[in-house]
Amino acid sequence: QVQLDESGGGLVQAGGSLRLSCAAPGPAFSSYVMGWFRQAPGKEREFVAAIRWIAADTYYGDSVKGRFTISRDNAKNTVYLQMNSLKPEDTAVYYCAARRGSANNLRDKSIYNYWGQGTQVTVSS
Repeated sequence: QVQLDESGGGLVQAGGSLRLSCAAPGPAFSSYVMGWFRQAPGKEREFVAAIRWIAADTYYGDSVKGRFTISRDNAKNTVYLQMNSLKPEDTAVYYCAARRGSANNLRDKSIYNYWGQGTQVTVSS
């Protein structure tokens, strides 16, 4: 069983930045696909970003492209989500997700085997 621990959420003003971290203390972390999703009240869980074990291979949701950056540190078993130019509509609970092995559509939440408990991000206007 892989346990994912998110941190870094909080309250920030519009235009500000936050960095989320997701620690995955498990073996073979470098073989996982890691993703970030978010869910606002009354809305579906939405794809934010994903990264394969080859760190140059990243994917972003249309609403965050150009503002958010996903990265990973295999030595620390940690994936990061740097969020810049935050907007009030970015307010949501952010979840880290992991999948062991390859997959085609990293935007599909159903392919992920493990989820964190979520961390709240609130952006004030």
